[in-house]
Amino acid sequence: MSSRQRIQQAKRWVIKIGSALLTADGQGLDGQAIASWTEQMAKLRQQGIELVLVSSGAVAEGMTRLGWKSRPHSVHHLQAAAAVGQMGLVQAYESCFQKFGLHTAQVLLGMMIFLPVIVI
Repeated sequence: MSSRQRIQQAKRWVIKIGSALLTADGQGLDGQAIASWTEQMAKLRQQGIELVLVSSGAVAEGMTRLGWKSRPHSVHHLQAAAAVGQMGLVQAYESCFQKFGLHTAQVLLGMMIFLPVIVI
């Protein structure tokens, strides 16, 4: 069986979206891109596919909200940016998924920086 056939038969997909795709050239979150991805994911859910979305972007969004021009190096500054940015990131996903009647749940994975995992 080919890789493509295995993907088509999978019942659960893990989707990873990184900061570079989520941010609009340092101007915060790219709302249009997030809306487009959530629409695509909603269509997959309608097909019965379970989704786990792993999303970066909390630090980048936090930097924008805090007005920081360069990425900090210290762990406590990175954690502060992630904490501030996490609110906007989850809110952006939640509002987009609500348009399709989908509920989300968030699981934070503890590492040096938190990566939100959203179960759809």
